[in-house]
Amino acid sequence: MPELPEVETVRRGLASLVVGYRIAGVEELHPRVRKPSSIAPLTAITGATVVEINRRGKFLWFVLDGPQVLVAHLGMSGQFLLTLDDRPAPRHPRAAFQMRKGRKREELIFNDQRTFGWLSVESTVDGIPTSALHIAKDPFDSGFVQSDAVNEYARRNMKIKSALLNQEIMSGVGNIYADETLWRARVHPETITRDLSKRKINLIIESAIEVMSEAVGKGGTSFDDLYVNINGESGFFEQSLSAYARTDQPCERCGTPIKRILVGQRSSHFCPRCQRKP
Repeated sequence: MPELPEVETVRRGLASLVVGYRIAGVEELHPRVRKPSSIAPLTAITGATVVEINRRGKFLWFVLDGPQVLVAHLGMSGQFLLTLDDRPAPRHPRAAFQMRKGRKREELIFNDQRTFGWLSVESTVDGIPTSALHIAKDPFDSGFVQSDAVNEYARRNMKIKSALLNQEIMSGVGNIYADETLWRARVHPETITRDLSKRKINLIIESAIEVMSEAVGKGGTSFDDLYVNINGESGFFEQSLSAYARTDQPCERCGTPIKRILVGQRSSHFCPRCQRKP
């Protein structure tokens, strides 16, 4: 599932390629592409101009020159792709947007093989779409206050891996980057949050910022063609992973084989020597 680095890579691609374009036409190509709570069909934004592309955690939205926004959640395999003459046509198109800017014309496709992603026309509260109001700020949000996140983690009584995946405490971190974060911070994924010092929690958050910043710089993590950027290109952070999906491979720090366990029904990869269980 795309996490913050992948969604941010998509956001940057959209910002560079479609801001300033007018949405000349919209087609809904799959019955599940529109979220049931959408306040209008996707065709309602026809004629609007894209002003900005924003993101919070894993939520992405098109700011338009009108009262509504177009919100997107990529789910497990959602992609925004430009139709390019030298590339194969998207194989799982769920919605199509005809974009115009003067004489320039582009077709933007929302492609989604597994159909867990969705699009929605929404109103906003203080600039945030209604579907994302419950989502906490992520570490790259200018309004993120790290000390508040530290205090929120510290008061919880839950395993740190599960806490990192809780998008209402700090958003953006998914399974891949949670494992990488805890490996860097040398924390066992089953450590209870209230047993961690605030200094250690700060280190965990700083490790998350570090690993996700590096991932954004490499275009995110692509294990298959379910995640690609707007030009259909894969990310390369997979080559930098130290824990996730490296079961039985040697730890890069100590050589101990990486282990895999389930935490809250999610696979968790860690080094049993560097990340000792309390």
